[in-house]
Amino acid sequence: MDNIFNNLPDAARMMAEEQFHTLLTRPGVRIERIVSHGQITPVDAPYIQPVDEWVLLLAGAARLWTASDGERDLLPGNHLLIPAHIPHRVTWTLENAPTIWLAIHFEDY
Repeated sequence: MDNIFNNLPDAARMMAEEQFHTLLTRPGVRIERIVSHGQITPVDAPYIQPVDEWVLLLAGAARLWTASDGERDLLPGNHLLIPAHIPHRVTWTLENAPTIWLAIHFEDY
């Protein structure tokens, strides 16, 4: 058994980018932990993914912008579905503590 809060990468030291860790892959689904520590997605480089992504904020705080819904604040327990092909980006995360996300990607096989 493992714990999603154990062995967190020091994203503060790696300020250049969030840290992604795949927890599980199975046909049709990929589950990952994302750790942010002050990182944001550049305005000119939003994520545009070919699959649906469901995200749950587990710890910390963040602000997420999607082309379909605009910007929203996220606190622990908040979750949302980002449909495939919708531009989205992280516009703010805590700088003094890790923000931990659980992301489930619904892959097409």
